[in-house]
Amino acid sequence: YFTDASSRFQQPDYVLDLLEMRPHGRLLRYNPKTRKTEVLLGNLHFANGVAVAPQGDYVLVNETWKYRILRYWISGPKAGRAEVFADNLPGFPDNLAVDGVGRYWVAFPTLRNPRVDAMHKSPWLKDLVAKLPDSLKPKPQNYGLVVAFDSKGQMLTSLHDTRGTHLQEITSVNPHDGVLYFGSLHNDRIGRLPLQAIPGLGEATP
Repeated sequence: YFTDASSRFQQPDYVLDLLEMRPHGRLLRYNPKTRKTEVLLGNLHFANGVAVAPQGDYVLVNETWKYRILRYWISGPKAGRAEVFADNLPGFPDNLAVDGVGRYWVAFPTLRNPRVDAMHKSPWLKDLVAKLPDSLKPKPQNYGLVVAFDSKGQMLTSLHDTRGTHLQEITSVNPHDGVLYFGSLHNDRIGRLPLQAIPGLGEATP
């Protein structure tokens, strides 16, 4: 399972995709036996990040520009259908991963931008902003954010670096052997945090 974030813009032009705010993204599945790829979901607003449930019955995919996570059912009575897993998120969700007890960890490169949200009501303004030099276009906030959800889409905990002093623009979070690892396209380091150091996390079941 993998995503095509935008069929119109390349990664360096992601801001243009955000300003245009059209559904150019897709969720796809590749079968290594048949060597064929199929589109499971189309018309997504910057599809980004994929995680398969521990029991293999569904897959989660981030719809970054919509501030939400979708659940696509692979098997069971809802097979082939999609639904909202978590909505109205505090930032732009990037990559996500699942740990050994079924918690989903989501990385947020930046928080929601009220100015960007407001611009979507004025296409003429977005057209003007798109023509500005990159230095004048909207930029990510210096902030580090990761959020954990249970299998029902309920938030369990959130981790913040409010000034981006240690980690900022976190684009991936990966749990491994009781430790969370944080990656970014811009930091000169990889973050590391033992799960047991997170107060009140508790246990979850897939």
